[in-house]
Amino acid sequence: MTAQYPESRLEPLIPMPALTPEALRTAVERLTPSRVPAFVQDLVEATTNAQQAQSLAPLRTFVHTWGVFVAVQRHPSRAARLRHLEEVISAGAEDPTEAIAEIRSIQAAAEAEAGL
Repeated sequence: MTAQYPESRLEPLIPMPALTPEALRTAVERLTPSRVPAFVQDLVEATTNAQQAQSLAPLRTFVHTWGVFVAVQRHPSRAARLRHLEEVISAGAEDPTEAIAEIRSIQAAAEAEAGL
């Protein structure tokens, strides 16, 4: 289960964008166009929540979530490995401990890449 995802010489597909909604949206459009509606919905919700709470916390959470998403998705092998690990956990056929640990490792690497 702890097999590392192989990094191709062609990866990453795009440079890590700035952690702004506009730059992240452009990256999502290039990497996973099917996720743009979810991105827009999350941005609207974060903006609304920030206004209602008079706090930047919802926007920070939005940028963190989508920054990590982009950092993962810009490496196809890493994204594929993450999807596989999520499927292993969802199937419930195996002890998820190793898969969870590897998911945490992937997310930590993505956070570091994104500067979060």
